[in-house]
Amino acid sequence: MVNKRIFTNCHMDGYGETHRCCSCEVAIFSSRAPDGDRINGDSAALFCMEGNAGVFVVADGMGGLSHADRASATVVRAIENALMENTAAPTFREAMLNGIEEANRRVRQLGAGSTLAAVEINDNTLRSYHIGDAAILVTGQRGRIKLQTISHSPVGYAVEAGFLDEEEAMHHEDRHLLLNMLGSSDMRIEIGPPIPLARRDTVLLASDGLFDNLHVAEIVDIIRKGPIGSAMEGLVRACRARMHTQDEDQPSKPDDLTLILLRRCP
Repeated sequence: MVNKRIFTNCHMDGYGETHRCCSCEVAIFSSRAPDGDRINGDSAALFCMEGNAGVFVVADGMGGLSHADRASATVVRAIENALMENTAAPTFREAMLNGIEEANRRVRQLGAGSTLAAVEINDNTLRSYHIGDAAILVTGQRGRIKLQTISHSPVGYAVEAGFLDEEEAMHHEDRHLLLNMLGSSDMRIEIGPPIPLARRDTVLLASDGLFDNLHVAEIVDIIRKGPIGSAMEGLVRACRARMHTQDEDQPSKPDDLTLILLRRCP
């Protein structure tokens, strides 16, 4: 038995939805950019699998290319199809890789592009799958970062190498450039190592609309404590405020925003 929720081209009112999956409390939010009536190019999904397992996905169709919403929806549907063929597998690594490869083929046929942030949770263990600048962050209750993915971009790699700090990166003119995406002939899947999840650890999957507007320390301070629904509300409020700020010293980039927060139940 598999329970699933899929979100494509959403414009959620309020602060999203909450669910329970694989012994985790889960909150999901997705909305288009606040600067117009255009489509939301992001998609998201949660799959509650047999046993104490689940898969969570955020895909961000690239706004500079055509069919952004179709691209991200295609990614989610391809992963869904692959998972449905392997519902009883002890892990979902093979299904995830097959789904992502099929998604890449389909997105290329569209002439479009998408990024991806996905995690597989089996009991107390998390594994991440990452393409482009959609991001995954895992933090403990006290704010210690256990996992932070690196953006597959010149700016992301410059930060990792120490050539740019976070503040410089957030204001960099080339922040939007990517070196890796679905829809590319040389697409590369970055697979993280298995990470043990402690109780009250919090996992965040996000499109770049979050990390283009809030600093990592701000994000961690919001998500590490309090009910998961309240943490989601705090993130959405802070990000929306930053998207509208007139303060030139603060990052501000109106964009689609899609977030999944999940936390191990106590």
